[in-house]
Amino acid sequence: MSHFTSEDEALLQSMLRQLLQSVKEKIAGAPSAECAEEILLHLEETDENFHNYEFVKYLRQYINNNVGPVIEEETEKCTAAQNQGEVSGYDTLVQHVAKRTRESKEYREMMHALKNVMMVVVESLINKFEEDRMHNKELDSKTKKEQQSGCYADNCSDSDSSFNQSYTFMNQEQLQLLVERLDPIQPKEVRQEALQTLCLASPSDVLNSEGWPNLRKHLTVSLSDPDATFSEKILRFYAKTFSSSPFNMTRDVYTSLAKHLELYFLSGEYSLRISAGLDVSNTNIYRLLKKVRLLNEYQKEAPSSWIRHPEKYMEEVVESTLSLLSVKCEPNHPTSSDFLGPVYFLALLDIKAVWFKKWTHAYYSRTVVLRLLEKKYKSLINAAVQQCLDYFEFCKTSANKNFRASNFSWQHCSDKENISYTGPELQYVYSVHSLCLLGRLLIYKESQSLFPVQLKTRKDGVSITDLLVLFAQLIYYSPSSPKTALAVHTENYSTESLVMEILQALCDQTGCAAECLYTDSVIDALLHPVQSLLSDKKVHINCLETTLTDVADILARIAAVEDGLSVLLYGENEKTAKEDSPTAVHVIVQFTKRLLRDDISLLSGSELLPVVKGAFIFVCRQMYRTCEGLQMLIPYGLHESIAEAWKKTSLLSERVPTPTTGADSTSSLSLESKNILLWEETLLDALLNFSATPKGLLLLHSTGAMNDCVNFMVSSLSKTLQTDEYEEFGSKAIVTQMATTPAGAVALQSSGFIKTLVTELWALLECGKDDVRITRPKSTPVDPIDSSCQKSFLSLINLLTYPAVLELLSKQDIPNKPTYSLREVPTAIIDIIDRLIILNSDAKIHSLFSYEQSHTFGLRDFIIDSLSVERNHVLVRINLIGGPQERILPSRVLDEGSDPYPWPMFSSLPLPKCYLAELPRKAEFKQGKDLDKLLSLLKSPEKPTGWTEMCRKQFCKVMKARPDNISGTILAELLEKLVSHLPESQWDWYFSTGDYKAVDADVKKENLSSVQQLGVEMTVRYGKYLNLLKEPRAEDGLCFVLMNCERFLKEQQRTVVSSLCCLQEHDAGYDWFASSVFLIMAGDGERTLKFLQQFSHHLTSAFLWPPRLHLSIHLPVATVESGIHPAYFCSAHHIEMLLKAELPLVSSAFHIAGFTPSQICLVWITQCFWNYMDWIEICHYIALCILLGPDYQVYMCISVFRHLQQDILKHTEAKDLQIFLKEEALHEFRVSDYLEYMESLEAIYRPMLLKEMSSIREQNT
Repeated sequence: MSHFTSEDEALLQSMLRQLLQSVKEKIAGAPSAECAEEILLHLEETDENFHNYEFVKYLRQYINNNVGPVIEEETEKCTAAQNQGEVSGYDTLVQHVAKRTRESKEYREMMHALKNVMMVVVESLINKFEEDRMHNKELDSKTKKEQQSGCYADNCSDSDSSFNQSYTFMNQEQLQLLVERLDPIQPKEVRQEALQTLCLASPSDVLNSEGWPNLRKHLTVSLSDPDATFSEKILRFYAKTFSSSPFNMTRDVYTSLAKHLELYFLSGEYSLRISAGLDVSNTNIYRLLKKVRLLNEYQKEAPSSWIRHPEKYMEEVVESTLSLLSVKCEPNHPTSSDFLGPVYFLALLDIKAVWFKKWTHAYYSRTVVLRLLEKKYKSLINAAVQQCLDYFEFCKTSANKNFRASNFSWQHCSDKENISYTGPELQYVYSVHSLCLLGRLLIYKESQSLFPVQLKTRKDGVSITDLLVLFAQLIYYSPSSPKTALAVHTENYSTESLVMEILQALCDQTGCAAECLYTDSVIDALLHPVQSLLSDKKVHINCLETTLTDVADILARIAAVEDGLSVLLYGENEKTAKEDSPTAVHVIVQFTKRLLRDDISLLSGSELLPVVKGAFIFVCRQMYRTCEGLQMLIPYGLHESIAEAWKKTSLLSERVPTPTTGADSTSSLSLESKNILLWEETLLDALLNFSATPKGLLLLHSTGAMNDCVNFMVSSLSKTLQTDEYEEFGSKAIVTQMATTPAGAVALQSSGFIKTLVTELWALLECGKDDVRITRPKSTPVDPIDSSCQKSFLSLINLLTYPAVLELLSKQDIPNKPTYSLREVPTAIIDIIDRLIILNSDAKIHSLFSYEQSHTFGLRDFIIDSLSVERNHVLVRINLIGGPQERILPSRVLDEGSDPYPWPMFSSLPLPKCYLAELPRKAEFKQGKDLDKLLSLLKSPEKPTGWTEMCRKQFCKVMKARPDNISGTILAELLEKLVSHLPESQWDWYFSTGDYKAVDADVKKENLSSVQQLGVEMTVRYGKYLNLLKEPRAEDGLCFVLMNCERFLKEQQRTVVSSLCCLQEHDAGYDWFASSVFLIMAGDGERTLKFLQQFSHHLTSAFLWPPRLHLSIHLPVATVESGIHPAYFCSAHHIEMLLKAELPLVSSAFHIAGFTPSQICLVWITQCFWNYMDWIEICHYIALCILLGPDYQVYMCISVFRHLQQDILKHTEAKDLQIFLKEEALHEFRVSDYLEYMESLEAIYRPMLLKEMSSIREQNT
């Protein structure tokens, strides 16, 4: 088609009109014709509907019909050339075809025809535009005699008749004439005509003209003209300028308008007073509000662009605004306090001070705002503070007089015909605006230099603390309405809700809040209603339930931050805290207990009482889920109160009918039944969170609610797994803590948690993830294990502690079935061992879809190239005992080069010697003065008062100077002498035991359990490797010690009826501590047994020697029945507490990893650091704890964490922290290097730790 018919022209005209109509808003915003042209040229990039326009579709079809064959022909030619190597690359092909097409005859003819027809179409549109404009002029002339608006118009227009508000572009002469006509000295008619023209002019042309400074002055004067027409049109021009011009131009317009308003408020003609109220329907007030509104709209939009311009431009806008808002009557004027200033009008239009929020959001502008406020306009802040104080006094008076301040609230949403505000209502609006402004200021540390504020009505200045106390008091004194669970609120302007927003924002800004919010004064103000209710005083509070819920919300947010928690627990200054003035934690927990007992008369029968209870339980929960918080709450027995409330509620919930099948889970239940179920879940969640700490887990067990709590947790996780909430530390930490105890592991098993974990793991290993799109075949033999499998492995690592393994696997045989179905999915840990680890039959191998991947996972989490490499590493590791310098483990990866794996395979004993490290030669023994003095003290026949303390001091000196001397016979003699000497402190002589005589001196290894037999073999092998055991019958000597220890300790055990496996046996696994002492005593069994008998009297034995208190009569019955050892609920608990205080980065790393320090510490303590430290360091660890006190066990673990800090941070980032801590030895760790650090910890924490450790015999649950 090379020609167009008249029908084509009409169709094109219609389609082009439709296109321009669709994009008219984009073109109308262009400051010039050039910009409008650019918008049209780039329309395809900016308009998502571009290809849907009929005009575009028509052009596409027209081009395809005319040059389509040319394009196809050229493409075929170029493709053939490309195959022959003449043309290369897709881009080159496109460029070549486009070039040849543009050079073609068909293309030239098409463009010629298209240009001709479009000229006709555009000409027709222009003519139609001119006709429409002339018609509009005729209509205007009938109503108003105005000059034709087109006298300054260019002959060339880029708009059609569809644009009712088009720009008129003017040259400099025309603009200058316009400025002259707008001079106030000109007749009114002339100025009105000029204003009409101005409204049609391009704002950018006007603002860039030479006459703009004069025009600006004329417009400012005309804004005050009595004729409303002038201000209306000027404001219209200003609004158009604000929306279409850059900030560097609009700032002049804004400052001009702000200056006009400032002069107006200062003029004698302005006489509005607050007491008289404000009638918005009044024409003058309405006009004034329109001007302020235009300012406010610009205030909220300007921050999005002013950062791209010089700071001085922004400073002009900020200063003109602050100058306007600071306008007030002369101080000595009789009505100065009643002056209705501009800030009231701004508050009416922007009650929440959104403009100020936007101005202070970015540092760039906030710096300027705060600098000007501090240097020139601090009166604005003073006035806001005074307004808040006045409002508070009004609210307090109203509350004390027991009437609601309904006349001082927001009441103007419904009456649109006659809107007016009374004086108190204006004051309320300004109060809300001031609250929001001050609240925004407090968020930023830079703004704190504005305080204290000096007021005429107060002698002392108003500090930030004073202001926050005021905010806290407004929560319970300001008018508020009851909150209901089903209430739906739109915009809430109550001061109570706004204060809550401010305080919540402060809590989120931890850096600033730590300096101003966490003070005793603020906390006391928040707790005022609670204190009053505890004292049974009469309270004058609007909506008590809402107030208490709000207070609890802020307290919970404070408790969630470490600094805030410290203030609640210890006060603002722990050292100067007074005993007669209890800290906040005591008030909160006492009030919570009374709430649970329904012992608050004013709340009796309230529908919102469960909400208030839940809110304060949550505050307590934020505290007791930390070690330090739990320590403060234990004396109150809060866990018992919550458990009691739960038991009562569970009885009621049992009567709730089961929801009907096919319906919503709760739709068939009554509101009362839903509330009962919700309250029961709240209480279970509160009890569950006690298990976040080791000692808290012991308290939870004492309530008898552990199984129900775990079931609740598993149910909650099953509902929220898709949102990755399980990835949060809380749930992971709780699972990890529970798995460290026998009862917790059993609860996890019975709840189905372990079954779900195992099933998910199997699906990932054998089936793969459903959402993984396969884009290429897997390499041979297999790809690395998917990251999701590693997550499952880490979950298993957290779960499989020794107590859990004992409960889950004890007395279970590996199935070893003759056949396995491919559909048979493991559901328990024993099944995973059977199917993935012990692959000892063809049936097991053939039952796996991904044999190598799954089996390697069973051996470890990461796949290496060969199963044999991983299997060799595992076998060497489990058969060889030793510290980092005492054993050599084969690599898990293949090396590069001709010999990729130089390690011999190990499949049967004896172990290849290459895995045994050569013992370092002992350094030349140098006795020294300190050691001489220590030896003389040990050999002295007389033991004067303080002898034990002298030995300890000398021991520390030797450890620091020559630690290697504390070994062998010297160490053995030192331990014997100190343990056998008469006690000099409470922890030296703690347990009373009867006399015991050793029997069965020739006991054989066969008399021990299989676990003990294996331990004996490994211990003796390790002792011989270290050259500590010389006698050939060393095994018999160790068996003698273990058998007699078992009988000796059995005399101090109580009989417990329990389903826990650990409580059904008289031994608690292999005794690594007794084995260590046996090696220290060089294999002398009788000497070892005598030492252990004497040591059993000492408090240290309770923590250093785990079997010492197994089923012990020295522990409360409830503690014994829990199966939780003091090394866990006491030592490990305080390790977590000290770790948070001493090594916050390490504590946070555990938090992020979802792992707990207590679990790995229990592993270290239980096996006496075997395989983690070299023998000499194990000896020093034992010596430290025995000689210096049981608290050194805690300091020792803290020192290890300090040594590992950088590694812990690195492996947390790599997401394999658990694997690192459990597999890796403590390289380069020497006890003596950290002795001074441990002494510094002793100076701080010993009183507290010894008190806690000495209380293990007490029933504190």
